Amino acid sequence: MKTRVLTGITTTGTPHLGNYVGAIRPAIAASREPNVQSFFFLADYHALIKCDDPDRIERSRLEIAATWLAAGLDPQRVAFYRQSDIPETPELTWLLTCVTSKGQMNRAHAYKAAMEANQAEGEDPDAGISMGLYSYPILMAADILLFNAHRVPVGRDQVQHIEMARDVAQRFNHLFGHGHDLFVLPQATVEEEVATLPGLDGRKMSKSYDNIIPLFEGGERALREAVARIVTDSKEPGEPKETEDVPLVTLFDAFATPPERAAFRAELRAGLGWGEAKQRLVAQIQGQVGPMRATYDELMAHPERIEEVLQAGARRARAVAQPFLAELRRAVGLRPMLAAPARPAAASAPAAEARAALPAFKQYRESDGRFYFKLAAANGTLLLQSQGLADAREAGAWVKRLKSEGEAALDGAPVALADGVPRESVAAALAALRAAEA
Repeated sequence: MKTRVLTGITTTGTPHLGNYVGAIRPAIAASREPNVQSFFFLADYHALIKCDDPDRIERSRLEIAATWLAAGLDPQRVAFYRQSDIPETPELTWLLTCVTSKGQMNRAHAYKAAMEANQAEGEDPDAGISMGLYSYPILMAADILLFNAHRVPVGRDQVQHIEMARDVAQRFNHLFGHGHDLFVLPQATVEEEVATLPGLDGRKMSKSYDNIIPLFEGGERALREAVARIVTDSKEPGEPKETEDVPLVTLFDAFATPPERAAFRAELRAGLGWGEAKQRLVAQIQGQVGPMRATYDELMAHPERIEEVLQAGARRARAVAQPFLAELRRAVGLRPMLAAPARPAAASAPAAEARAALPAFKQYRESDGRFYFKLAAANGTLLLQSQGLADAREAGAWVKRLKSEGEAALDGAPVALADGVPRESVAAALAALRAAEA
C-alpha cells in the first residue's frame, strides 16, 4: 500500500517565501517519492474563518493554485483540488464534531491565543471568536482523515492540530470501529532546519505581521526591495557577524546546500557586510525562484487552465472520499432502510404471526457509550437485562449464544433477571427462540 501524504494552504492572500519553504516545497518533494500517493488542496473553507472579503478569497485561490503548479506540482501524479469541491469534507467534519470533546477544543492554540488577546484588551474572553475559529482543528482533522493520510507536512506551529486529529481518530475508531480501525493515525512531518521561516523583522513570516518576502508577486524587483528591509544588527563591514539565530542567515539556509551554508557563515564571521550578504541572499533565492516565475505568469494569464486541473483533481479525490464516507455513515448508523424480500401472501401472514408471538432480544447503546441487550416476552414484558459492555460485538455474541444454547448459557452471562421474573419464564422464552432458530 502506498503512503498517503496530504497538505494544503489557506487561501487568504498571495503566497510568500514562508509558504513555499514551509509547505509547498516539502510537499512537492514528497509527492515525487516512490510509493507515495499525494493529496494537495486549496483550503478555501479554512479561509472563510479568517477573511470575509469574497474577492480576496477568489484571487488568492487563483494565485495559490498557480504557485503550486509553477513550483513543480504534477497534477497527473497527485490529487490537486479545492477543499470546497469535496462535499464529503464538511459531512465528515460533523461526524467528527459529534465525538470531539469541548475540553479538547478549549486547548487549541489559535483559540487560546484569541482569548488571551481579548483579555489583554479588557474584553470578554470570547469576544469576536467565531465557531469557525473554535472548531478549526476539527475541519483540519476531516481534511486529513477523509483520505487516511499517513503523513502531513506542516510547520511546527501546526503540529498540535495533527495531534488533535490523531486523538479524534482514535476516539472514533474506539466508538465505531468494533475492532477495525476506520481511520489511520496521521503523523506530522516537519522540515526541522527551516520548519518556520522568519520574516523581515525576525518573527515568523506571516501576512498578519506584514513582514513577508513575496515569492512571485512583483518579480525580482519586489524580492530585492523586501530583502533590503530585513532587520540586522549595526555592525559595519569588516566586523565579525553573529550567525546563529540571525533571520538573514536562516533565510539563506532555506535555499542553500550544506557547503553553501558553511561558506556563507564563514564569510560573515570574517566580516562580510550586511549589504553584500543581502545581495547574496537575493541571488540565492532568485536562482531557484526565477525559473518558476515565468510559468506562474503564464498560468495567471489563463485561469481556465487552472480550473480544468482543479476539477480533474476533485474527481480523483472524490473517487477516494465517496466510498470511504459511505463506510463511515454505515459505521455510525446512517444506513439505508431496505425492505425485506417479498414473500407469497399466503405464506407470509402465518410467518408474521409466528414471529409476533415470539420473545425478542433488543440491542442498543446508552449515553454512557456502553452496549446493552435485553430480552422481552411476546407481550413486551421485560424478562432479562444485560450489564453494560464495552464492545457491540461482545453484546451480539452473547445474544447469539443465548438463542442457540438457551438456559444453559444463562450461567456466566453478564445478565440479570428482571424484578419478579422467575428463571423458569426466562428459560421458556429462550427455549421458544431456540426452537424458532432451529
